[in-house]
Amino acid sequence: MNEFRADVMLLLHDVARLHRVAADKRARMHDMTRAQWVMMLRLHRQPGMSQKELSELLEVEPITVARLIDRLEQRGLVERRPDPRDRRIWRLNLRPEAMPLVHEIAGERSEIAEMVTSGIDDETLTVMKNALIRMRETLCGEVRCNRRPSSRENATDAREVA
Repeated sequence: MNEFRADVMLLLHDVARLHRVAADKRARMHDMTRAQWVMMLRLHRQPGMSQKELSELLEVEPITVARLIDRLEQRGLVERRPDPRDRRIWRLNLRPEAMPLVHEIAGERSEIAEMVTSGIDDETLTVMKNALIRMRETLCGEVRCNRRPSSRENATDAREVA
């Protein structure tokens, strides 16, 4: 049984890696990176995020987010707006010109999901999804126990970030 559990971990890692490779390939077809795609999708779902919030959510350094946002801003897809309460903070918003690309990204994500799950029946997908949700909950509980919450987490405990 332990041998099977180890193989599950390797399979999870391989599937996640291959998923990233497929997404990278599709993003490059749009002259973008997967990270830029993820940022655009996050900003579509949560407009007005700060660069710091986005960097924490994506688990990258703030300077990385700043550089990626610079590129998206140069393409006319994202704009920085000053925070009305704190002039040190920039709020990130998609420009209307970004919406066709957001819809293309959503379509690409759907195609990848269809490809990844082809040949797997609905019952098996439901079992897999529930198992993955359980794994994520377990890992999130473990991670939260072993780190200090940020001030943003303390202020927004009820808000879903991921």
